[in-house]
Amino acid sequence: MELLQLQYFITVARLEHVTEAARTLHVTQSSLSKTIQRLEEDLGAPLFDRTGRNLRLNELGTRFLRRAERAMLEIEQGRLEIKDLTSPENRTLELAVTTASTLPAILREFRKQLPEIQFHVQMLATEEMVTLLRRGEVDFCLCSPPIQGEDIECQIVCIDPIVVAVPAGHHLANRTSIALDELKDEWFIGVKKGYGTRDFVDEVCRTVGFEPHYIFEGDEPARLSALVEAEIGIAFIPSTASHSREGIRYITIEGHRLDREIALLWHKSRYISQAGQRFREVVVDYFKSHN
Repeated sequence: MELLQLQYFITVARLEHVTEAARTLHVTQSSLSKTIQRLEEDLGAPLFDRTGRNLRLNELGTRFLRRAERAMLEIEQGRLEIKDLTSPENRTLELAVTTASTLPAILREFRKQLPEIQFHVQMLATEEMVTLLRRGEVDFCLCSPPIQGEDIECQIVCIDPIVVAVPAGHHLANRTSIALDELKDEWFIGVKKGYGTRDFVDEVCRTVGFEPHYIFEGDEPARLSALVEAEIGIAFIPSTASHSREGIRYITIEGHRLDREIALLWHKSRYISQAGQRFREVVVDYFKSHN
C-alpha cells in the first residue's frame, strides 16, 4: 500500500466524485480510477458502491477513511514538526473563528511578539470549522459555544455576557436593562443560523416563548453594529463586541443568564508548533487581562 493511494482515496471519499477528485489532484480520471482499484485489490474489498459513473462510500470505505485520515495526519504532523524545528520562521498559523470581535487585538499582540510568523484566518460556521480542525487543516479555532469531542482539546478562555444593541432613537434606548420576553415584537438583525452565538440566543428566546424575528441575516458579525446604528433593527451583541458608538445604546438583559462561553480549540493529536504554543499563550493572557 502506497501513500499516494491513501491520498487519492481520501480525496475521492470526501468528494464522492471521480471527476472532481481528479481535477483537485491534477491527475487524469483513468489514472485515479486505476489507483483506487489497486487499493481495493490490496485490501480485498470494495470501498465504494458504484452505480454507473456515480460512486458512494460504503460502510467498509467509511471505516477505512477514518484510519486513512488518521495515518495521513500523523505523517503530516511529522513533516510539520521537522519543518518547525529546522525553519520555525517559515511557519504559517492557520486559524478558524466563529467569533471575531476580540481577534484584532489578539493578532496585534501576537504579531508584536512573533513578527516573522504569518497567519491565515477564516470566519466559519461551527460545523465547517470543526470539520477543518479534525482534518488538520487549521491549527486553532476560537469559537462560541465550546465544542467537545474525544479528539478536540477545548479551553474556555472567556465568559462573555450578551447585551441588546438598539439605535439611539429607539423607544427602548433609555432603558438600562430589559426582560427577554419584552423583545418578542422587535425586529432583529443577526448572523445566519449555524453560528454558535445566534443558535444559543435563539434557543434561550424559545424558553421564554418567542422566536426572534430577523429581518436581516448575514455572515459578517462585525457589521451588526453598523446596521443597528443605521436603525435597520436591534441585535444581540456580545459584550466584547459592544464598542462605544454614538448612535447605539446597549441594554443589559435581566432575569436570564445570557452569557456565551468563548473557547480555544485544538486537535489533541496534532503537533503544536512553537508559534502555535505562543499564540495559545497570547489568547489566554489576553482574556485574563480583560475579564
